[in-house]
Amino acid sequence: MDKMIGVIGGSGVYEIDGLEQAEWTEVETPFGAPSDQILTGVLNGTRMAFLPRHGRGHVHTPSTVPYRANIFAMKVLGVTDLVAVSAVGSLKEAYAPGDFVIIDQYIDRTFAREKTFFGPGLVGHVPFAHPICPVLAEACAQAARMTGVTVHQGGTYVAMEGPQFSTLAESRLYRSWGADVIGMTGMPEAKLAREAELCYACVAMVTDYDCWHPGHDAVDVAQVVAVAVKNAGKARSLVASLPELLAGPKTDCTAGCGHALDSAIMTAPAKYDAEMVAKLKPIMGRVL
Repeated sequence: MDKMIGVIGGSGVYEIDGLEQAEWTEVETPFGAPSDQILTGVLNGTRMAFLPRHGRGHVHTPSTVPYRANIFAMKVLGVTDLVAVSAVGSLKEAYAPGDFVIIDQYIDRTFAREKTFFGPGLVGHVPFAHPICPVLAEACAQAARMTGVTVHQGGTYVAMEGPQFSTLAESRLYRSWGADVIGMTGMPEAKLAREAELCYACVAMVTDYDCWHPGHDAVDVAQVVAVAVKNAGKARSLVASLPELLAGPKTDCTAGCGHALDSAIMTAPAKYDAEMVAKLKPIMGRVL
């Protein structure tokens, strides 16, 4: 099986020149509809799938993004390597607006979202100490450098519930934890990708200094959008470079992403809930 690269991000990411056989595809899932139709096509010989995380026109809040449906849809379409492109605020002076950060860790502060495909009758616990695929993250770092943007390889992402931005006290607290960036969509996306045994990496695009920075006004939407628009071209260039860096057959990930479920399911087979098994078999059939 050849690799298929999936990209979840904003509208600027999927408007790529040279995408052949481009088609918007409707995907139904047991968890409802994804954020939008998914744009599939072929770029430089590699199959691609693009999903606007908030929907075209930005219709979903960070809390209402249908994360389970999004990951499920990508998996059943054949995606093997999933790249998240996300706007974030910086919690460190060195991570300036306009910089890209290749995330390697998360602190999950969200509380109003469904965070797992598992449930009663099929209970599972995937390993998550290292939430990002290092192989895919390295490819993203290389692609980012090729755009000429300043790249920070490695960073801890605080996922907050939102949709409000942080208070000053919260921003200072997260800085005291040693976190690097803050955003609203990193979780549970990464957790669900691990349950679906996808290689997953996150390219975080810094848009602001949150509200902790003494020389920086409180964050507002206009500021975030202005920097995001400037970054859009570089984000497209990054994505366009991935087929060259990742082309070829999909082999077992050396980090074990494709075997995350090997020892994850706790429920005794005799106690499996048939409805849950039927629901999850399209993405977990390898172990079910």
